[in-house]
Amino acid sequence: MLRWRGLDEVPADWGRCVLTVGVFDGVHRGHAQLIATAVTAARKRGVPSVLMTFDPHPMEVVRPGSHPAQLTTLARRAELAEELGIDVFCVIPFTAEFMKVTAERYVHEILVERLHVAEVVVGDNFTFGKKALGNVDLLREMGARFGFAVDDVQLLVEHAVTFSSTYIRSCVDAGDMAAATEALGRPHRVEGVVVHGDKRGRELGFPTANIAPPMFSAIPADGVYAAWFSVLGIGDAVAPGAELGTVVPGRKYRAAVSVGTNPTFSGRTRTVEAFVLDTDADLYGQHVAVDMVERIRGMEKFDSIEALIVAMNRDVERTREILGKDAERSVG
Repeated sequence: MLRWRGLDEVPADWGRCVLTVGVFDGVHRGHAQLIATAVTAARKRGVPSVLMTFDPHPMEVVRPGSHPAQLTTLARRAELAEELGIDVFCVIPFTAEFMKVTAERYVHEILVERLHVAEVVVGDNFTFGKKALGNVDLLREMGARFGFAVDDVQLLVEHAVTFSSTYIRSCVDAGDMAAATEALGRPHRVEGVVVHGDKRGRELGFPTANIAPPMFSAIPADGVYAAWFSVLGIGDAVAPGAELGTVVPGRKYRAAVSVGTNPTFSGRTRTVEAFVLDTDADLYGQHVAVDMVERIRGMEKFDSIEALIVAMNRDVERTREILGKDAERSVG
């Protein structure tokens, strides 16, 4: 898959393509349906499929300070788009200048003159251009004028629930990992770099990887979760070829993940800490991910360290049970 940052990277000899446009945060099942439609249309026409997205999130530019919680990093979005068969992942820097581009200029200058679209695939609620005044009807009208087709795909609805990034953020915020998983088509992922913490977990017999997620990341409600842990790549703090103990990058491991402020120790800073089961590794500086499968319990303040340790042991056993069943479902 090709990756472009801005329209200046479009090759001079670029031909026709099928385009799908959106933020695609989460690349959830509704997005997957949209992308599949674009990929299929491109193959029928014998042209490349292009996914155009934006960075930063348009809301942060339109109304600074209103950036929604981010379900997926830009790199993760690209990875998922590639898995779904997209040929080109094009990121448009969303700036104050871009925000002022009218819907008509948007179509003429970007879709027609730069990308040479043969077909555009969007959701039926798609809006674009200055003040979001462009919609599917206008896009279809301009398509008739400039010679491209428009395919609007209905939003995915199941059990009277419309699968959207907003809905999934609310599930994550409530700690409802089952609902988030159903809408995403996979567990919600929190990723980041492992940093030094207060090392209290090691003192208690449960050494944890303290994960620092990127700004705006969608972090689940406080509590303890069963999750799959993986190292995504060797960090800057580790020399090339260095050993990571028993942890192999790219492989998934069972983990009990604590999200919250550690109230038993009067903590104030909200953290994401993963106790990776049955492993021994120095993970500082590593870029890692936790795929949240199920919330085990809420965050509690215990009367003693002994009571906390008892609870943590229960959390580990419950993690084994939950992930054992999850692994069986994945195989099945």
